[in-house]
Amino acid sequence: MRLVLALCLLAAPAFAEDAPTVPKAKDEGFSLMEEGMKLVMRGMMNEMQPALDEMGKALSEMEPHLKELGPKLQQLITLIDDIKNYDAPVMLPNGDILIRRNAPLVPRPETLPQPGPNGEIEL
Repeated sequence: MRLVLALCLLAAPAFAEDAPTVPKAKDEGFSLMEEGMKLVMRGMMNEMQPALDEMGKALSEMEPHLKELGPKLQQLITLIDDIKNYDAPVMLPNGDILIRRNAPLVPRPETLPQPGPNGEIEL
């Protein structure tokens, strides 16, 4: 009897302890993944920051030239129309690059040459 009582007294603290709480896999998993992604993104930003600074500096130096190019690029985009209308570029034996149009060009009325005062058209 004393042996049973001694065993019960020894086991009592074990019964009194709360069961260890197991973190919910759903909550813990997302927070760990979130922390890992934050660390990865911070590392990438730290590595890329000097390159981004240099690129920003180069773009600010090129800004006046890009403003001059803006209208010319807009004309080129208008002339090309849609890139889907062209085949893949082909390099000729002499080194020239040929880009064939696969859809016929339908001239817009505003791009057609307008007749002059005597009816002549400049080409």
